[in-house]
Amino acid sequence: MNLLIFIFTYSISFSSYSAQNIIPPGSIVSASDTNSAWHSPNRTYSFRFITQTQLDPTTTSSSGFYAAILYDGNIPVWVASDSQGVPAPADELATLNLAENGNLFVRNGSTTSSIVWQSNTASIFVESAALEDSGNFVLKNSTNSRIWSTFDHPTDTIVQSQNLSVNQSLRSGLYMFRLLNNGNLTLWWNNTIQYYNSGFNSSANVNFTSPSLTLRPIGALSIIDPSREAATDIVFSSDYAEAGDILRFLSLGSDGNLRIYSSKKGSGTKDVRWSAVSDQCKVFGYCGNNGICSYNETSPVCGCASENFELVDQDDRRKGCRRKVDLNSCRANATMFLLENAMFLTYGREFDPGPNTEAFSIGISACRLNCLTTSGCVASTAVADGTGFCYLKTNDVTDFVSGYLSPALPSTSFVKVCPPALLNPPATSSVGEKKDGWKLKAWVVVVVVVITILILIALEGSLWWWCFRNSPKFGALSSQYALLEYASGAPVQFTYKELQKATKGFKEKLGAGGFGTVYRGVLANRSIVAVKQLEGIEQGEKQFRMEVATISSTHHLNLVRLIGFCSEGRHRLLVYEFMKNGSLDNFLFQGEQQRKVFSWEQRYNIALGTARGITYLHEECRDCIVHCDIKPENILLDDNYSAKVSDFGLAKLVNSKDHRYRTLTSIRGTRGYLAPEWLANLPITSKSDVYSYGMVLLEIVSGKRNFEVSSDTNQKKFSLLAYEEFDKGNAQAIVDKTLPISDTDMEQVIRAIQVSFWCIQEQPSQRPMMSKVVQMLEGISVIEKPPAPKIITEGSTGGTSVNASAISAHSIFASSPPAPSSLSSLQTAGVTPSVSAMDVERSTSSLLIRR
Repeated sequence: MNLLIFIFTYSISFSSYSAQNIIPPGSIVSASDTNSAWHSPNRTYSFRFITQTQLDPTTTSSSGFYAAILYDGNIPVWVASDSQGVPAPADELATLNLAENGNLFVRNGSTTSSIVWQSNTASIFVESAALEDSGNFVLKNSTNSRIWSTFDHPTDTIVQSQNLSVNQSLRSGLYMFRLLNNGNLTLWWNNTIQYYNSGFNSSANVNFTSPSLTLRPIGALSIIDPSREAATDIVFSSDYAEAGDILRFLSLGSDGNLRIYSSKKGSGTKDVRWSAVSDQCKVFGYCGNNGICSYNETSPVCGCASENFELVDQDDRRKGCRRKVDLNSCRANATMFLLENAMFLTYGREFDPGPNTEAFSIGISACRLNCLTTSGCVASTAVADGTGFCYLKTNDVTDFVSGYLSPALPSTSFVKVCPPALLNPPATSSVGEKKDGWKLKAWVVVVVVVITILILIALEGSLWWWCFRNSPKFGALSSQYALLEYASGAPVQFTYKELQKATKGFKEKLGAGGFGTVYRGVLANRSIVAVKQLEGIEQGEKQFRMEVATISSTHHLNLVRLIGFCSEGRHRLLVYEFMKNGSLDNFLFQGEQQRKVFSWEQRYNIALGTARGITYLHEECRDCIVHCDIKPENILLDDNYSAKVSDFGLAKLVNSKDHRYRTLTSIRGTRGYLAPEWLANLPITSKSDVYSYGMVLLEIVSGKRNFEVSSDTNQKKFSLLAYEEFDKGNAQAIVDKTLPISDTDMEQVIRAIQVSFWCIQEQPSQRPMMSKVVQMLEGISVIEKPPAPKIITEGSTGGTSVNASAISAHSIFASSPPAPSSLSSLQTAGVTPSVSAMDVERSTSSLLIRR
């Protein structure tokens, strides 16, 4: 009877353990048995051995087994690794053991004493282990409390809902990712070179007490801190909030880049949804010591600076290059090898000019000579960014040289070598490709040469005939540009080489923004253009061309015209008409000694022209175009100082699905101009642009940044102080002090101030449509005194935040109107207190971006 009771009790206990997937001490997982594994209760995660190929599909080696936690059977999210983040390899007979003393370890099977990895948890009273449904493997004591877990000892990855504190890091070989106390994300090479620093405090100064980083299941990378009530979102994946059984995880790759991945359960694949470093060649050390990173059509490739170097490993070009002749062999006779459009990545101490650095303000020739005559200098870079800095790579600062070569780089670099300086031979078509040893017979060579010459003669004759058939003189071939532009109305398609030539190798930089960098160019027909080199384009070729066609067909007097585009491989460029007088911010916010003083009449015309341009985008195009980034930097001035809105349509061009996967200083708008609905995950409509325009209009009147805080503003944002002065009837205190009052139409000024406050109302339904804004500025409509706008405080997005509970999904379509006494006059002025049916229709059917 007692035996039966024991068996019954044991079977119940075993069933309970099995249901919870509890792992008792003494349990083993074997590398030789592919079915041997510990599973989570829902079978989503498993703890087993994987091969080198499963760990890194790009590797050429197939040897080695690794103990890893896998998602969906084949995606590693944790690997048993050493303190440097290097996975610990084991042999094919290895075992993963939970010992009786509580130590978790991986042992080689060839010898009983060869432990390759361990948790060091012996003698701390481990009673059991479990792999939880979250992917966390935990060791527990007799009270079922966690005393060790993989979440507390991350390797190169964190999964959704896993926290990473400032005391933890992700490691992958020489690369490390850390969260700083100020909330910034940082990437490091060899614990010494910080080549990436971005995050919350890149746009706002906020103090945290004990921040930690977490990846929310919806795809938002957030900071959690005891001093803040809610999580602060700093990065959004491109599939943010998409439904489905999706695992999202943050991983530091062996290439030094930090990425957010998504994997649909059952797919067995993972997709990149965000990358910290958009240009892989800017990751320090990516191509190893003395390696030069460049791009083929689709991806980065590694090579050497010249034939004076050779690859360390022909099978792995990322291991860098070594000199064929050491510099010590030719100290007095060393020479400098020239590398055009190249730079040596410089971070940390070398980057900040000062008395103890290797940075100088000198010319290109002097930069070369300085390195040549400096002992220990191995390379130098002269940057063409206006600073005139020359950076020397010297052994006393770092003995590691990481190069970047690109036609878009305006920098010139030099490498010290023993003579003679040898050029690189033409690159082979693929990495590691070997030349065939076959030899052509002489008659085959003769035939090929003759045929080639005949084809060239025929082509040249055809070209001459085509050029002369309608003209007695040989006209400039560049006339095709005008023909295509004006006859067909379609945007001109340029080749990358044409634009590279037009911009002289992308050397004359006009400016840079969230969408890319702009360069001055001269086309073959001698017309001056602005060439924008786009960043973050994800569309395919067909979709990109369709979006470009839409932008180019949008013509208005107050919109910058798109002339053409380039779409070759990874290159995406747009060609715009050139605006001689630059952007509005250069005239509003420069120091009083440097800036040109605009008269009130000029400012009024700029404000009115900008409003008309935005009105055309919102209400007169076939499809409503929401700009998403109205600011003075995107308002350009032509020869007559007429306003033209630029960068319209680019928010959709960069990513047609969702714009929140990028960092907060780019696509999501600009600090000081963001409408509240951006910050509360509510639909983004044309009323969001109205808010941004209101902020710009106030800046045109005042000549001050709306978010400016100083002693002149009583430590308040200027937009808040402006309303206080306006409420007192002191409109003159808001006007730019450089404007002579005698030449200023104060009636127009007051009208503009009132319009700006109506535009920046918190509720979108209280803001007027842009067509009404034009009418109010022109004096066609009477304007009632606006209520005080709620000024957004500093916080989560682009330096601003808002109480999300104060703005509900309902409030976007129905909000409390102002006092009834002012209702009729508001309607007369074109300001609708509660949204109309037309506004609802435009806000939903013509929505460009939905958050």
